[in-house]
Amino acid sequence: MVQKGPQSEGRIARTVLQKLESLHRAGVSHMGKVPLRAETPPADMAAVAQSPDDDRAAALAAGTHAPGDDQAAALAAVQREVAACVRCAELARTRKQTVFGAGNPLARLVFLGEAPGADEDRQGEPFVGRAGKLLTDMIEKGMKLKRRDVYIMNILRCRPPGNRNPLPVEAAACRQFLDRQLAVIQPEFICCLGAVAAQNLLQTTTSIGRLRGHFHDYQGIKVLCTYHPAYLLRNPSAKRPTWDDLRLLMEEMGLRVP
Repeated sequence: MVQKGPQSEGRIARTVLQKLESLHRAGVSHMGKVPLRAETPPADMAAVAQSPDDDRAAALAAGTHAPGDDQAAALAAVQREVAACVRCAELARTRKQTVFGAGNPLARLVFLGEAPGADEDRQGEPFVGRAGKLLTDMIEKGMKLKRRDVYIMNILRCRPPGNRNPLPVEAAACRQFLDRQLAVIQPEFICCLGAVAAQNLLQTTTSIGRLRGHFHDYQGIKVLCTYHPAYLLRNPSAKRPTWDDLRLLMEEMGLRVP
């Protein structure tokens, strides 16, 4: 018999709450006599470290279906479509490989950037260069989460030549993949990194300076916009307002704020 530890219990509770919120956003308000409006979890529960690998190992030992397996399979199916995509002729011709996304398929929080760079194009993983290292520090040293427990992806899944900004037609062509990933993961929160990610997701031309510092709504998901890690490397003075944004996000998530 597999013993449930605090990590598994916290993950099960979060998964149930996430599913209830999803049903509520879909318009289902009651199931029998039980209202489908999830209450905000206590801060100590929300702050429990999540580990999909631990859950999967426990499920395999018990001979049961591991949490997140269905979502992982659904994401893998979309990823295969992305790998074969040639909608944007220039991107398909110049990329080394597509960069789909990485992380926990049951993540409460998704980080959304603009497009892969040279390092990402080479390795096939999002945010693995200098900006990626800084993002990892923001997640792990700042927010006290594990990178593997969030989900990270971009507006585009191919590197634009010369690391230029995505063209509107490219973002539009890749939008269905973004929407399908979000539909599978069903996060509670999205953190947009930089103006390109924020403006494309929210379909706005408002500057990142005006978008940051408060929450927006995207199909029932709470969206916080802040500066891109690459911008922080060039402008260290922007690290303080970015940390303020992350603190706001942590408070809304029910995490301990230092």
